[in-house]
Amino acid sequence: MFDNLTERFGGIFNRLRSKGRLSQDDVDAALREVRLALLEADVNVKVTKEFLDRVRARSVGSEVTESLTPGQQVVKIVQEELVTTLGKTSVPLASGSPLVILVVGLQGSGKTTTSAKLAALLKGRGGRPLLVAADLQRPAAIDQLETLGSRLGVPVFSDRKAKAPKLVKDALKQARAEKFDSVIIDTAGRLQIDVDLMAELAVVRKAADPDEVLLVVDAMTGQDAVKVATGFLEHADLTGLVFSKLDGDARGGAAISARAVTGLPIKFAGVGEGTGDLEVFHPERMASRILGMGDVMTLIEKAEATWDEQQAVEAAEKLRTASFTLEDFLDQFQQIRRMGDVGQLVGMLPGASALKQADVSEADLARIEAIIRSMTPAERRDPRAIDGSRRRRIAAGSGTTPQDVNGLLRQFTETQKLMKAFAEGRSPIPGLGMPGRRRKRKR
Repeated sequence: MFDNLTERFGGIFNRLRSKGRLSQDDVDAALREVRLALLEADVNVKVTKEFLDRVRARSVGSEVTESLTPGQQVVKIVQEELVTTLGKTSVPLASGSPLVILVVGLQGSGKTTTSAKLAALLKGRGGRPLLVAADLQRPAAIDQLETLGSRLGVPVFSDRKAKAPKLVKDALKQARAEKFDSVIIDTAGRLQIDVDLMAELAVVRKAADPDEVLLVVDAMTGQDAVKVATGFLEHADLTGLVFSKLDGDARGGAAISARAVTGLPIKFAGVGEGTGDLEVFHPERMASRILGMGDVMTLIEKAEATWDEQQAVEAAEKLRTASFTLEDFLDQFQQIRRMGDVGQLVGMLPGASALKQADVSEADLARIEAIIRSMTPAERRDPRAIDGSRRRRIAAGSGTTPQDVNGLLRQFTETQKLMKAFAEGRSPIPGLGMPGRRRKRKR
């Protein structure tokens, strides 16, 4: 997400940082490029102007001119103002007993899938959610929600013959009776905002009396997403926005614009097709991603949610003692892949744009896993036993070539040597001593 904007900002800021001093002309030139980058990313013109006015006002003051690193200071100002544009801080869900969330949006925005993702998120926090299939305009929406609920182990309340308001009231009655702590209501959508849609939404809202009314907006629709958000805001008491398909939007202008235009907080972002691919929206983290500074906190949270602590401790000990095998590598590999799409994970690392040249894809990871799985347990424990005929067998079993197998084994051997050197307190680079260790003087 935001790839185009991140790439443009990276070039602008690298030029700023390379200058020892910044003249007014340098700042003006950089801000002209920032303006062009934002407009190319489909950021609203008014939002772009207000953002640049704030940055320019701070960039000509003592905050920059008296700084020892003026280029770095301008980058810091841009980051802080971008955070302000995105909403300063994350806004949590309201409280309720049960918490009632009304999910609204146009057809095709990802409304039903987002409802299931919300249920998965709340269940993952230890909650007990109930999904309500109140989109009676599109029969397939009920089937879709029931399928997703079954996959998640979350019950779905539905009644194909009832009117939406009665269905919602019956669902809330059941939720209170069975002690569900949250109710997520998937409402009907239309291809466009119309009188009928808003009238039905008003009736359902009255029946539900929700704590949250979340509008799901497709990030891929650009400025149309802002128009949709504005249109719903005029007719409904929205409490927040959810951007779906944000992972597929290389420009990102809709997300940046919508918060500033509507004044509504972005509460969640859909970053993939899986039911677990819904993130709490943190403006400061998103600003860091856009500026190519990474998002280490989200990466840590993903690791904590998926990583087996005992396995991690055992793996660390094996690395320390240089006894890490391909079997151990496969175990760790599986845990990393459970964290999510490798492209997204790399994007959370500081300076991730520089790693794009490595071009590691899911297909590459799948190929590595296939090679290791085609080995016998004995071969994984001791790769030295893999001779030419075994390489050919492993390649045939994994759908790769003997050269691919050789490449993996060579990389693993180098890694083992590196770990052994660190474990023994030696530098892995010849002629370079380890920090904190004195070389013995020859007598």
